[in-house]
Amino acid sequence: LASGVLPWWAVGGSLIASNISAEQFIGMSGSGYVVGMAIATYELMAAVTLIIVAKYFLPIFLEKGIYTMPQFLEQRFDNRVRTGMAVFWILLFLFVNITSVLYLGGLAIQTIMGVPLFMGIIGLALFSATFSIVGGLKAVVWTDVVQVVVLMFGGMLASVLVLNAVGGGFFAGFSALIERAPEKFDMILSKSHPEFSNLPGLSVLIGGMWIANIYYWGNNQYIIQRALAAKNLQEAQKGTVFAAFLKVLLPIIVVIPGIAAFVLGADI
Repeated sequence: LASGVLPWWAVGGSLIASNISAEQFIGMSGSGYVVGMAIATYELMAAVTLIIVAKYFLPIFLEKGIYTMPQFLEQRFDNRVRTGMAVFWILLFLFVNITSVLYLGGLAIQTIMGVPLFMGIIGLALFSATFSIVGGLKAVVWTDVVQVVVLMFGGMLASVLVLNAVGGGFFAGFSALIERAPEKFDMILSKSHPEFSNLPGLSVLIGGMWIANIYYWGNNQYIIQRALAAKNLQEAQKGTVFAAFLKVLLPIIVVIPGIAAFVLGADI
């Protein structure tokens, strides 16, 4: 837990950097191209979820001295539940999360720099494993802080450049997007929408998405450990609320470029 010394801004920055890796930037931009701003409901609901986690989850975790979610389940239930969750998580991260992050990161490196896909994946794996294993969570968090600054700045720069390409300026470009592709700004998809099966309207907002969000932000070990490593409860809560604020900004820097690519007729 990084010796329990993390300030609030490091907690918040690390929470977001852990969340917005390669699959987020590439995947959500692609979803902006195909679906539109509706995909941002995940981000806006995540901001609300983070506040709920800060208010109700963190006090319990920190009071009980929790450092892993399987440990919490063992205290709450028994070691069978702990083991079941631990095994499930290892399989999930090994075959879904880590696989997709390395593949999409390698794909980006191949596209931008011409590095063969397999070599890019191996390089990313070795690079991340080196500082994670040698430096522990503290090294990961400080790397995350640098990473989130780069990601937010890079995302804003991409949005400014692409909106300038659409309409000759940030606000003019944004107005042009709304005028030329108004359907991409529908936040609740109708049943007639071709992507309704992937983002089924209000039923997602009042149902399944809450389960996914509370799991991810409140019970997902590699996310919540950032808050558990804070100096105290107040720092953990402030850091989580700071992450919620950054979440509100994400649709601008991640989804807007995808919508702009659609308007510009990009062949993706």
